Amino acid sequence: MAADVRLKEELPSITDQLVETYTECSRLNHLAHEPLPNRDAVANIAGDLFEVLYPGYGKRQNLHIGNIAYYVGSLVDALHDKLTTQIARALRHELCHESPHADCEKMAQPKAVELLRRLPAVRKTLEQDVDAAFRGDPAARSHHEIIFCYPGLEAITIYRVAHELHRLGVPFIPRMMTELAHAKTGIDIHPGATIGSGFFIDHGTGVVIGETCHLGRNVKLYQGVTLGALSFTKDEEGGLLHGTYKRHPTLEDNVIVYANATILGGQTVIGARAVVGSNVWLTESVPPDTTVVLEKPKLRLKGAKPVNEPLTYEI
Repeated sequence: MAADVRLKEELPSITDQLVETYTECSRLNHLAHEPLPNRDAVANIAGDLFEVLYPGYGKRQNLHIGNIAYYVGSLVDALHDKLTTQIARALRHELCHESPHADCEKMAQPKAVELLRRLPAVRKTLEQDVDAAFRGDPAARSHHEIIFCYPGLEAITIYRVAHELHRLGVPFIPRMMTELAHAKTGIDIHPGATIGSGFFIDHGTGVVIGETCHLGRNVKLYQGVTLGALSFTKDEEGGLLHGTYKRHPTLEDNVIVYANATILGGQTVIGARAVVGSNVWLTESVPPDTTVVLEKPKLRLKGAKPVNEPLTYEI
């Protein structure tokens, strides 16, 4: 018991040492400022947006034409308030040094309303995404199954909303939303990417789509696909240049990319209707209507087997 007391007496010293690092490592804390967007609140907003975009599939069931307007109206009203609060927090952090007296709530409200205005158009795009999944996956039994079960659609849905917030110039929140989807689905789509309608990610785990990617209509990706940067521009001092210069590839309409392929570079363009096979590494453009595959790997058989016994292969 005495040993336990002595150990506990160290706690004030540990606290002092931690507090000292808050000055030394100041970029790791957020002190003496207005509050940042709240992670739980942003997750709650994402959940409400799912309810609006896919009514009847989420928390509230037994919806019908007689009560849907009331239910969605209450969600939209709540979303207006929640979005305004969180967008204002994000804007205040961005402007607190340059414009400390800016009315961030006044700036946030029109952005919140504009996002809500865009939701009908987002729903029309998502309908094409769901249909692309149904047409592209023979295992899909219905559009309902895709909405209920497919992680690719969940990641795409969050991306579509986050992309609109990104276009509206809202800091932090778009990336927070897509990282929520990333953590849940294993699919990493930057909200700055531009992706056409009819987008389908099959299986999905490990897919990465970079900020300056441009994907046309009816693009299909399989698990493990990386659409990334080949190299980074540096400033005069040799440091990494931050910004939205084109670093990631372009995939034109109706491109298919199979599992674990890697396509890199801002000047890399995969032409319309091209097919990129599994495990391909691409850093140069591909013409339309082209199929790119690796040469067939050489197989080696280990150990003699009787003629009628199945062979085992080592690649």
